[in-house]
Amino acid sequence: MNWFKAVKMSDHIVLIGMLLMLLGDFMFAANDAMGKWLVATFSVGQVLMLRSIGAFLVLGPMLTTVTTQNLFKPKKPFLILLRVIFATMDTGLFYAAVAYLPLADVVTFYMAGPIYVAAVSHFFLNERIGWRRWLAIFVGFIGVIIALRPSSAMLSWPSIFALLGSFGFSMVIVLSRVLKDVTDTVLVTWQTIGALLVGLVLTINHWVEPTMLQWGAMALLGIVSCCGHLLIARSLKLSPASVLAPLQYTLLLWGIIFGIVFFDNYPDRYIIIGAAIIIFAGLFIFHRKQVVDHKIPKEDIARIKQ
Repeated sequence: MNWFKAVKMSDHIVLIGMLLMLLGDFMFAANDAMGKWLVATFSVGQVLMLRSIGAFLVLGPMLTTVTTQNLFKPKKPFLILLRVIFATMDTGLFYAAVAYLPLADVVTFYMAGPIYVAAVSHFFLNERIGWRRWLAIFVGFIGVIIALRPSSAMLSWPSIFALLGSFGFSMVIVLSRVLKDVTDTVLVTWQTIGALLVGLVLTINHWVEPTMLQWGAMALLGIVSCCGHLLIARSLKLSPASVLAPLQYTLLLWGIIFGIVFFDNYPDRYIIIGAAIIIFAGLFIFHRKQVVDHKIPKEDIARIKQ
């Protein structure tokens, strides 16, 4: 009886994690659309800096609940630093790519994130990956190549920015799972500080005075992105990364919708075909993960019964 209760409670927690991921993805999609609009006028560095300042409107009250010890001497500081680097890389390169490419195109490259997560989890999270999932990872990379539009110009700088940014995004997911013992507020605070410092450096000699509307948009960008990061950081502590990864494909749906509605950008056949292959590969990886983990290991059952 206790074992069944534990399983039901576990399923409930996983479901909450999935809902938080879906809401976080929507906020990221809104953040992406606003960011694309802003980088048409401002440098990537200025958007990063003002976005980070706006994020502290959310983080400020939350920091009152964090002790100085936890904030300045957190557990696993090297991994937190790595997460800050990858998170800043993810955000900065996304804005750099979306300044030149349609929103749906950049989001498609980011859809390879779950593919990277599956591969990297094999080494960082001790999640065993069988030959079927390795094959799906390979197929997913083929989808990425197709989305790049095979040609002599497929490795343009904006495309490279999107690819490197998507890898950074996947590493943030993996490291968030590894750092599950560190509070969400601490993780997002250092992540925001990292983006603020990089943005400050990049803004030197590239400052453009915003209008009142643009100041408000920058602040809103920070608030929305901060909420998205907090939601996703929390979801990754409630549910396995491999379970949440497929839900990130909703970002592509929102990217297409926002791209059409706000920028009149329609995805071409390469993006559609590449995205379909990437999503198929990602869902297969998710399916195989569920099959492999269908039975609870005997040692876990014994621990639950105690």
